[in-house]
Amino acid sequence: MEMRLSDRLKEFLVGAQGRDVTLTYLRSELKIDPDSNSWESIKVLMHNFSKGERKLVRPSGRNDGCYHVVRQVKPVRVFIKERERRPPFNFFFPRDFDTGMDMPFAESIVIREGDTISVGGVSNYGKTAIILNMLGENIEYNPVLMGNEYTTRIGDTDEYEPTPRFLNRLDNMDWVQWTNGDGQDAFTLLPVKEDYAEHIIKDRINFIDWINLDASRLYDIGRIMEDCKAAVGRGIVVPVLQKDPDSAYMRGKTFTKDFTDCELLIDRFTEWESMMTIGKVKEYKQAVIGKKYAFGISQGVKIINFREIVKCGVCYGKGWKKSGNSSAPCTDCNKTGYVNK
Repeated sequence: MEMRLSDRLKEFLVGAQGRDVTLTYLRSELKIDPDSNSWESIKVLMHNFSKGERKLVRPSGRNDGCYHVVRQVKPVRVFIKERERRPPFNFFFPRDFDTGMDMPFAESIVIREGDTISVGGVSNYGKTAIILNMLGENIEYNPVLMGNEYTTRIGDTDEYEPTPRFLNRLDNMDWVQWTNGDGQDAFTLLPVKEDYAEHIIKDRINFIDWINLDASRLYDIGRIMEDCKAAVGRGIVVPVLQKDPDSAYMRGKTFTKDFTDCELLIDRFTEWESMMTIGKVKEYKQAVIGKKYAFGISQGVKIINFREIVKCGVCYGKGWKKSGNSSAPCTDCNKTGYVNK
């Protein structure tokens, strides 16, 4: 017995959840004869569905034959006997190469499954070094690495290979075992430069170095980070963004903070050293937000002389101190505005 049009339509709309559909599209997909009564009936059915169960809405707000099929969700039970309380994610931050010591803030920040750790920095002052050290420290989790400068296309093919600079950096990190027992890569390298959320591998640590957005659409970063966070399941997302000098934000401004659980901002400290500032942190054991650290980088990947710094008490962070009726460079902080704590 042939299904009624209403039943066929309901069945079709189940598979169209989250999409916009038009009467023209529905008539075509359901193969409705223009000379049949169903041609006009589908318009009435769609109208009734939108007025009744509220599973359809008009995106434009007008009666133009276009409907958005609302994605149906089920309530989530919170307190059930079998509900597991999962501990914090044992995420490893980088260590100082010379001392082998963890970064001082590592024990204070609580990372949980599904979190986003955002790393933003000015060009050429250590973003990639931080990410590769995070990758190495968390190699036991079989992490995922995608981004702009790790792979290059082989000729005119659809195949990719690691870039020479990337391979050189891995070679310099000889304290990390990059392969497993049978010689296979201990991490997954993906040649992804857009549509990041679609390539997130669920329940794993996903490093994205770095997300490059058109200057006129920097606000899209909020949606991208939201989609990545939703896709990662019980894993962790570590997106990397560029940062303008002397800015308290990554490119994308406040949109970069909306879905961030831990934020690390990297700036120039001196010509040869970088400065890391702890930005937004959702959960911590002791106060860390706003703390600053200076560090150097050797061979592009070795983090050295990592230490906490505070504002200079002589120049109050300005780098200049009063000298008579004028100002002179502060010799206490070498004009950086900061001294070791």
